Amino acid sequence: MLLIPAIDLKDGHCVRLKQGDMDQATVFSEEPADMARHWLEQGARRLHLVDLNGAFAGKPKNEAAIKAIIKTVREYAEETDTEEVPVQLGGGIRDLDTIERYLNAGISYIIIGTAAVKSPGFLADACSAFPGQIIVGIDAKDGKVATDGWSKMSGHDVIDLAQKFEGYGVEAIIYTDIGRDGMMGGVNIDATVKLARAVTVPVIASGGVHVLADVEALCAVQDEGVEGVICGRSIYEGTLDLFSAQERADELSGDLIYEEDEE
Repeated sequence: MLLIPAIDLKDGHCVRLKQGDMDQATVFSEEPADMARHWLEQGARRLHLVDLNGAFAGKPKNEAAIKAIIKTVREYAEETDTEEVPVQLGGGIRDLDTIERYLNAGISYIIIGTAAVKSPGFLADACSAFPGQIIVGIDAKDGKVATDGWSKMSGHDVIDLAQKFEGYGVEAIIYTDIGRDGMMGGVNIDATVKLARAVTVPVIASGGVHVLADVEALCAVQDEGVEGVICGRSIYEGTLDLFSAQERADELSGDLIYEEDEE
């Protein structure tokens, strides 16, 4: 179970939103690259970046901050003589040229959300042009998909859309329960597992992580296809310690593998 710290970018700063509301932003760092370093030092094995301004504008808006984070990731790998931690990025990515530019700059995975729902042909083209590097983000409430920074409900069924996207060749699906995101009320395990069972690609949970018990609950269902969880407000406000939570997740994963070997 991969615990993935989220670095949400707004006006060049690292923030957290409540339920996707840009007017309810808490600034956690003026220097996102410093925050990236902090999470790397805490044992992060992947970083999740979101260009919030870009998501609302439909085009990249925090490129300077994103490039500064990539630079920090590279420097950290050199300093510690370790492999570079993969960085996944979403928010306002609507064309192949933008994807190519970000991948060339050092981003490992591109997350396509709203554009996947509104322009499925674009998602299909992206998966074809950049195999293994496209993740689709599905934001949902009560089983229906939301778009445009959660401001609109599409009417699409989560499972139907996920299976369609899987057919295009996405690397993974990030599933966000928008009713829980930023609220720290616990992960919607049932909905996440239901989705994971319906597809063969890995599912990354998002929204609602609060305490270690939430991570343990996800570890209990990881063999259903839930491979990671994005951590936001919980690790910023200290209700979840990233380092010890990842340690615990590794321990539980090890137990799971051991039990399978025993069988």
